Amino acid sequence: MLVEVKVFGLAMDPVTSTPIVILKDLEEKRAIPIWIGLFEASAIATQMEGVNLARPMTHDLMNEILSILGVKVLKIVINDLKNNTFFASIHILKGEVPITIDSRPSDAIALALRAEAPIFIDEKIIERSTSIDFGKQTKDLNKYTKEQLKEFLENLSSEDFGKYKM
Repeated sequence: MLVEVKVFGLAMDPVTSTPIVILKDLEEKRAIPIWIGLFEASAIATQMEGVNLARPMTHDLMNEILSILGVKVLKIVINDLKNNTFFASIHILKGEVPITIDSRPSDAIALALRAEAPIFIDEKIIERSTSIDFGKQTKDLNKYTKEQLKEFLENLSSEDFGKYKM
């Protein structure tokens, strides 16, 4: 079963100084952290903040090419987790033909934000990954602001959190 998620925010792993994209389910009960690269974090952050750059970045260019060619990004799906590495697919529609393309989750998320396409994660992946269950932490945790969540994440040890890569 697929669970729709949204990009809740970006944080920095305090141990490795690696960016983390935080995905949160729509009910805001669980959050899934995915460690990503600096360039991908920048691409996600610029889109989330509505920053317009003078020249198109890679994901902007990719979205523009797809648009000009009449290809619609239907959704992205984070569909696997192997050896602490997440895998994703980009689902597009070219005319009447659905096509699935393998992708790193960070690139798929950056494209989904630009194409305004929904983001999904397979329920089995949520179960196998380190997620933050807001129902088990405290009744008020799901009302955290981005700053409060960042502080919460910074206080977790690497043993609490695990390490997941792109």
